[in-house]
Amino acid sequence: MDFERSALPGIGLLHIFTTRQGRRVGVVSHRSGRRDLVVYDADDPDSTSETVVLTVEEADGLAELLAASRIVERLADLERQVQGLVSERIPIGAGSPYDGRTLGDTRARTRTGASIVAVVRDREVLASPTPDFAFAAGDVVVVVGTAEGTTAVADILSSG
Repeated sequence: MDFERSALPGIGLLHIFTTRQGRRVGVVSHRSGRRDLVVYDADDPDSTSETVVLTVEEADGLAELLAASRIVERLADLERQVQGLVSERIPIGAGSPYDGRTLGDTRARTRTGASIVAVVRDREVLASPTPDFAFAAGDVVVVVGTAEGTTAVADILSSG
């Protein structure tokens, strides 16, 4: 995908791309951190049909939502490229011994050889969680490794 980048003196930067359907969409990145999502008119590509003003937090949230499916796609691509590598999504149940405990407490990589690469919490993807990351019931843990390793991580998270 190609982006057009334009400096907006006194404002910030404008990035525009054209969708496969021919619609032009842009993002104005203000110096303040604010982002404007701009949809251009289908009949006049130089005029905007809609502008949505986003706070820094809203822009970050939207970016995470849009990127979440991309992470899953990349993992699937990686599985196809590396024979024997699988990814699993393992829920943290209310009865899990790791509900409220940290990733480091699991010692999952040391015990299984599999890696916890992300956690999905309330539809937000938390990529590359650190050892002090605390799990909560309802989290979905994304694990990459061999089939045996990912199964062993599921066992650890469900029964210790």
